[in-house]
Amino acid sequence: MITSGKKATLLLANGMEFSGYSVGKQGTVIGEIVFATGMTGYEETLTDPSYYGQIVTQTFPLVGNYGTNSFDKESDKVYLSGYIVREWCELPSNFRCENTLAHFLEEQNVIGIYGVDTRALTKIIRESGVMNGAITTEENFDKEKLLEEIRAFNIVNAVKSVSCTEPKEFKSKEGKRKVCLFDFGYKYNIREELLKRGCDVTVVPYNTTAKEIEKMDIDGIMLSNGPGDPNENVEVIENLKEIMKLNIPTFGICLGHQLMALANGAKTEKLLYGHRGANQPVVDVDLDRTFVTSQNHGYAVIADTISEDLGYVSHKNANDGSCEGVKYKHIKAFTVQFHPEACGGPQDTSYLFDEFMTLIDGEDK
Repeated sequence: MITSGKKATLLLANGMEFSGYSVGKQGTVIGEIVFATGMTGYEETLTDPSYYGQIVTQTFPLVGNYGTNSFDKESDKVYLSGYIVREWCELPSNFRCENTLAHFLEEQNVIGIYGVDTRALTKIIRESGVMNGAITTEENFDKEKLLEEIRAFNIVNAVKSVSCTEPKEFKSKEGKRKVCLFDFGYKYNIREELLKRGCDVTVVPYNTTAKEIEKMDIDGIMLSNGPGDPNENVEVIENLKEIMKLNIPTFGICLGHQLMALANGAKTEKLLYGHRGANQPVVDVDLDRTFVTSQNHGYAVIADTISEDLGYVSHKNANDGSCEGVKYKHIKAFTVQFHPEACGGPQDTSYLFDEFMTLIDGEDK
């Protein structure tokens, strides 16, 4: 393992310290420490807006072995606060490689640390739950002062911080349908799945109103993924209540799934350590099949708060039984907690986009 970098320290809110080496930008950063279990896809992780305000730990020990490129990003920039890996690769080898992970982190002003026992760190988070922490490259930092700042840290205004500010249109080749994609921190692949199904996509800011949607003459609404506590988005939740009255076919993913549930009177809860990675098993209740999915969330819809007249839980997490999807009865809408655009396994869940097309077209399954 390369240990030629400047020394760095990871400090947890409980006072524990991990020594390592700096990769990327120098300095100090504070965030909520989470872990992601994917063996590949670190570029997608780094550019996923849902990680806003968080310091991400990769549980797979070797990271950076295929470098970075300009094709696999899920947004225009990195939104996570810091990056923790066991071992990073200085000499990547891949025909699509354009640069090293270290260069990418430095270019994106991300403070990272390597040489950390990520297995031990992950066990701490699994047992104690996600906690705040800091990465610093300062040699003689004031531990007590930094701990005070760590413990006072909160992720706020997350969706507002990652959403676009003006609508942007993307045209498909066929132009069969018009879909409005709410940007709560959307991943590019969601847009691409819609485009390749012949949908013209208009990406709109998080606070776009029902009146503005009504004027757009659209066929469907896509509620995207995004960061933070869903309950923080009071304005969005109230707005969704009005948007539902338009009776436009709607498909929600991740945060969009949670916000739709809250708009319909259900409740959410913060999970102990969340689901993050490309290997999360989910059962489709209607199909009675289990799929491998990609996920990134720290909150979940509480299944018991979904009333029978509202809808039903359509997908369940095979590990902990938590709610992974809802199909609604009183509106043309369904939502899932995982990412069907992310190709999580050999039997993928991209069929849900086809179901969305069916809902838009008004055809029976």
